[in-house]
Amino acid sequence: MHSDQKVDLKINIIGPMGTGKTSLLNQYVHNFFQNDYRNTLGAHILTKTIQLENKTIKMQIWDTGGQERFRSLVSSFYKGSDGCFLVFDVTDKESFLSLETWRADFMDKIQSPVTNFPIIILGNKIDLEDRQVSQDLAVSWCQEKKILYFEVSAKDNINVDLAFETLAKEALVHVPHGGREACACVRRRLKMVPCLRGEELPWKLRRIPVLVCLRSSA
Repeated sequence: MHSDQKVDLKINIIGPMGTGKTSLLNQYVHNFFQNDYRNTLGAHILTKTIQLENKTIKMQIWDTGGQERFRSLVSSFYKGSDGCFLVFDVTDKESFLSLETWRADFMDKIQSPVTNFPIIILGNKIDLEDRQVSQDLAVSWCQEKKILYFEVSAKDNINVDLAFETLAKEALVHVPHGGREACACVRRRLKMVPCLRGEELPWKLRRIPVLVCLRSSA
């Protein structure tokens, strides 16, 4: 299908050290996984172009370091973001408990005028057995914050593509893109964003471990 619009999206992927942010990014962009990544210092940027909703979407994805001593440096990379992944490790409860701190810092730094700025929480490493954060706990937190949540595995490539494409769709709906086409269309779509629950998902999505808590359009 011919694409009549090109859109650039800046996506940040943030969260504590060791949660698998770089692994998720490389699985999505390069389709490979390795265990021995060094800690990211500052930011690592990769791009991927996809076709979505009759648009050519160029995603510039900023993988930022999770070390506390680099927090002020990392937060300088948030400006201009169109969407954000906030990643925790389901086998590390401390990483889950730090989500609110990371989320608050991100929102403070971007100072976005957009209501319901696109943030998706990713619970990574569901392929491991020594889980410390239950699905119920993660879902409950995300429901309280009205944030979309996916359980993912960078190693087994579970829900990785789906999570990235979902964030791109959210960004197209909620984030204005200057003078680029379809501002009126975006306003119309804002009124049409559904509040989906798991049982309302198409059957193909229900077959994989996706936990959904979409923001209400109200």
